[in-house]
Amino acid sequence: MKRSIWLTIVALLLAGAVQAQSLAGIWRGVETDTGEGQQVWPTVLRLQKSSGNGLFGILYQEVGGQAGTSVTFQIQGTPTAKGFLLKHVRKLDETGSTPFTYWCDGAITFSYDPAQEKLTGQATYRPVGDCDVGVFTLYRVKLKSAAKVAAGVETTIRVSGRSVRWYADPELQKPVATGNTYRTRLQQNHHVLPHPRLLPQPGKRRSAHYGSGGGQPARAPALRP
Repeated sequence: MKRSIWLTIVALLLAGAVQAQSLAGIWRGVETDTGEGQQVWPTVLRLQKSSGNGLFGILYQEVGGQAGTSVTFQIQGTPTAKGFLLKHVRKLDETGSTPFTYWCDGAITFSYDPAQEKLTGQATYRPVGDCDVGVFTLYRVKLKSAAKVAAGVETTIRVSGRSVRWYADPELQKPVATGNTYRTRLQQNHHVLPHPRLLPQPGKRRSAHYGSGGGQPARAPALRP
């Protein structure tokens, strides 16, 4: 009896620890392992915290190598002990579609790795055409060093993420470094704010897994800006 109570307490503590970690932000990566060879789907997931412990946002994907073929879904998320469960709500936008292609939707179970700021997701899609499963690997750029950088002192700024690029201007036109660290000496005190590049805007998104043949195009409500 004591053992059962102890295990229950541990499980609740673990669930609380994950929920205490804010998953809001912009996550980038790819979807793979959909049963279509080496095909990948570049992905952007934008999350915000809703009332209570819930999450909401958008999931954008495009077909790898075909930026003109993309989709955006409105999504909702429910916290779990290791991360959250994402569900597609409705399709917001789609580009490059044909009468014989469709985007898969359903649910994605994400686990969160705080050390790497990484989400790993296992998708279970509705059985439309060849939709079945997929694997998501997403990363978030998050500051891992001090938020304030003193003037005149050589400082190493560290962030999480993959393929990080550093710029000297807010317009992101002057690249200065790549990687997860950047060593610099500033002339004035600064607060560091990571700035993810190329944030997707409404009407330009991507999401779930793209199939062809064997099914009908996915139907969704009209776009509501």
